[in-house]
Amino acid sequence: MKLIFLGPPGAGKGTQAQRIEETFSIPQLSTGDMLRAAVAAETAVGLQAKDIMARGDLVPDEVVVGIISDRIEQDDCANGFILDGFPRNVAQAEALDVMLSEKSISLDAVIELAVDPEVLIGRILKRAEESVDGPRQDDTEEALQHRLQVYEKQTAPVADFYAGKGILRTLDGMQEMDEVTAQIKAALQEI
Repeated sequence: MKLIFLGPPGAGKGTQAQRIEETFSIPQLSTGDMLRAAVAAETAVGLQAKDIMARGDLVPDEVVVGIISDRIEQDDCANGFILDGFPRNVAQAEALDVMLSEKSISLDAVIELAVDPEVLIGRILKRAEESVDGPRQDDTEEALQHRLQVYEKQTAPVADFYAGKGILRTLDGMQEMDEVTAQIKAALQEI
């Protein structure tokens, strides 16, 4: 099963991806983790990313797609994968589509967790207060508002892109974690 999880910051994508990873025995792929692993492994794409990151620049889409391309060829992705945090914009979705098409791979579903932004901010601020490690630097109301605006402008259109392909499943991310997991599993059973 090849999946993408979409949703604004704090919607629970990572938590739900971990749960689905365990249920379906497919790895959750985080682009940040993949970048660091490719750099550490000194792959050709990893070395390219290392130089870019060392300069403090953002890694271009084609490099990130190259890292995803390398990663999904590993044995643990034979039964599928979950992309969490990518694509972040329509250009990345298009580049991902081209790469997957070249490998004769098609996505089974894109799971979008729909949430109320105001409730989401309260949820994230509460999480920050309860965190054993202390709040993240970007867990302030001002930073969260900005992150949500960036999401709406850049990432939300990705949902329309995949809706046009007929593979978007928008679910209610405002439910309790177990209920959201049940909704995702039910949606995946229909595929």
